[in-house]
Amino acid sequence: FFLSCLVHNSHSSISGSVATSSPCAMETICMGCKDSSCSFEPLRLKRRELNDLDVLIEMKYCGVCHSDLHIAAGHMENVLGKVEYPCVPGHELAGVVKQIGSKVTKFSVGDHIGVGCMVDSCLECSKCKEGQEQKCSKQVGTYAGKDWSGRAQVPGREQTIGGYTSVMVVQERFGIKIPKSYPLEMAGPVMCAGITMYDPLKAFKAKPGDKVGIVGLGGLGVMGVKLAKALGCHVVAISRTDSKKAFAEKCGAMGFLASSNAAQMEENSRSFDLILNTIPSDHDESIYTALLKKSGHHVLLGLNSSTFGAFAVNAMTFGAAKVTFSGIGGIPNTQEVIDLCDANKIYPEIEIHGVSELNRIYEKLDSSNDAGKRYVLDIANTLNEASFQSPGTGDKTQISAMEAIPTSAVLKKVASLLAKPITTFC
Repeated sequence: FFLSCLVHNSHSSISGSVATSSPCAMETICMGCKDSSCSFEPLRLKRRELNDLDVLIEMKYCGVCHSDLHIAAGHMENVLGKVEYPCVPGHELAGVVKQIGSKVTKFSVGDHIGVGCMVDSCLECSKCKEGQEQKCSKQVGTYAGKDWSGRAQVPGREQTIGGYTSVMVVQERFGIKIPKSYPLEMAGPVMCAGITMYDPLKAFKAKPGDKVGIVGLGGLGVMGVKLAKALGCHVVAISRTDSKKAFAEKCGAMGFLASSNAAQMEENSRSFDLILNTIPSDHDESIYTALLKKSGHHVLLGLNSSTFGAFAVNAMTFGAAKVTFSGIGGIPNTQEVIDLCDANKIYPEIEIHGVSELNRIYEKLDSSNDAGKRYVLDIANTLNEASFQSPGTGDKTQISAMEAIPTSAVLKKVASLLAKPITTFC
């Protein structure tokens, strides 16, 4: 999600019907924070009236991503710019279509619909035409993105508001059709974790028999194991110790490596076709690069200086770097991954919570996500008028102070990557 953002700087009835012109914006109840403390409380904000190509979503669930914490807390302001508060995160949306604009053809009232990390792009550049909207320089994030066209406009605000909300309005192109056979409570995390792991698998043409390593078994890693297995790959989970071996095997891993075991790492050197690295903190990525075949790739997905360094090196080498990065994917691939999950009964490991528990969820994310679970908010049953009186809603969040990733650390990592031609380039 973060890396896709780096490519740019930046009251209608809710009855089942085709929308007609509406005289004013509609009210929505959101869970928002008024500053970087990430202390969420219910708020009343506005959604725009439906345009001809818009879809109105009655929200059912929204996943809570680790990047929600980083953006709401202002950790990414040196990269993405200032956050407009109140901030309403959420880019793992799942709901039901309640109303459509007069020119909408992709959705019908009653369809299940998801929204991922973006809600607009220029729609005209080569990347957009290729279905790589996440690489468009005018891409607009689902939240904390700056509307420039009116297609992602939020009344009274410069920046978008996300999925911790009772209703959502999105242009149809950026909606994802969720098969009705797929559980809605599971669908939100696929819009983020699912596409984040699927896009590099597809980009590097992972195929049956390929040896694919998944480093880290948090929410991203678990989805990576399941998706790579569905594509027929020989999947090896890689974690620091053996403590997650049984969990990895339960998720579908066919092999397991403990990165702290030098003998195991040496035995598997130069044997992997692809490694997807989900570690969120700074670490020595070279120990995993050493596992690759000469033609292999090491894809960094976590938020750390190595990832930003790989982003820079990849640009400098015109995509020739062996250690590279990936963010989210485009709309076609997001549709592909939810369909793949439905066909293969691939489900994220989730915990469902009421919105009154949101601040506690942020505290868990701040400490770690070692259980490999994705947290999902039950919007339909817990975000309503009663939320304003719910015990616990609006309690202060206790999160640790985190410094933004310094530019010096990124530059140091760039130099380090460039100094290793054998492990850096194909």
